[in-house]
Amino acid sequence: MTSFLESLQSSTCVWFEIGNKRNVLVSMFAGTLFFVGWWFIIDAHAKYPNEMAKAYHVCGIFGTISLFMINSVTNAQMRGDALNGGYLGARGARGWLFIGFVMGFAAVIAACWILFADFVAVGAQHHWPGVGLFLQNVFIFLGSLTYKFGRSEEL
Repeated sequence: MTSFLESLQSSTCVWFEIGNKRNVLVSMFAGTLFFVGWWFIIDAHAKYPNEMAKAYHVCGIFGTISLFMINSVTNAQMRGDALNGGYLGARGARGWLFIGFVMGFAAVIAACWILFADFVAVGAQHHWPGVGLFLQNVFIFLGSLTYKFGRSEEL
């Protein structure tokens, strides 16, 4: 005897077939994280322009450069399969990836430092510029990790 729910036919969603579109969905999600990160700092700077020093934006710039560095190295280059020549080979790709991760972590740590040193410990009137800066770098780094490790690579 079959249940009532097994006999029901459900229509498939025509516009959203996930099939083999993992890379597309991960790319859109990572891009959204990147956008939201920059939106936080744009909002903080627009709301409190006098409390945001121009030097604070260096953290976000280094986080963005880190995103490009991390995602410019494929897994095949890490293994040494895709590199046919060059001076450094797979070691150069691993070093490039390592420097990218260090830049991303450093941007998040510097934003955390700025948040606590310039906005929390001093007793600033508004904390949102520091929180926005910190959230910017966290979201950029999460977008970078999502784009790097969420995609599947075919050789």
